[in-house]
Amino acid sequence: MARRGDAQIVLVHAPEIERAQVDSGNFVRRRIVMHNDFLFVGPANDPARLRGLHDPVTALRMVADAHAPFVSRGDRSGTHIFEQKVWKLAGLEPPPPGGWYVEAGQGMAATLQMADEKRAYTISDRGTFLAWQAKLELAPLVEGDTLFYNVYHVMEVPNAAAGARALADFFVSPEAQALIGKFGTTRFGKPLFIPDAGEPDRW
Repeated sequence: MARRGDAQIVLVHAPEIERAQVDSGNFVRRRIVMHNDFLFVGPANDPARLRGLHDPVTALRMVADAHAPFVSRGDRSGTHIFEQKVWKLAGLEPPPPGGWYVEAGQGMAATLQMADEKRAYTISDRGTFLAWQAKLELAPLVEGDTLFYNVYHVMEVPNAAAGARALADFFVSPEAQALIGKFGTTRFGKPLFIPDAGEPDRW
């Protein structure tokens, strides 16, 4: 959207693609903002027996071996790109949509709802899952591996307007970072994101 002129800054969480876009000159001033993590969620009866695992690669292989229902974002979002990365690490190709593998083509909330309706597995960012957990019967099943780390950067298109640059600066300002560090604590007892501005960025 930004490349075609529909946005001047982006807040994104697909590091490999981000770096390639910066290297190509499509974006400038890529700065780390915050992180949370991904996790596998699924039906409580857990037909693929994922509960207690930590490795997403093993978990995805087990889902594929069992042909257990799985709902993919299927929308080229950062979460979908993460899923594709896990397929690649597993040495597998995602199956064509249909049957046990379904592409939602929608946002995270809609994907979680679809997985809930189909009693299927999916990969979610933790923040969206926590926000919707009370309305779903899905359970968190696979989490904790460093591969699940989900980092967000802000980037600008070249020659972005002053207002856009100011908004990008705001995301990494002490004021915004303090807000990020508190967001979600009242409702969930912990923040949904960890502020990272100013920290070493290896992503």
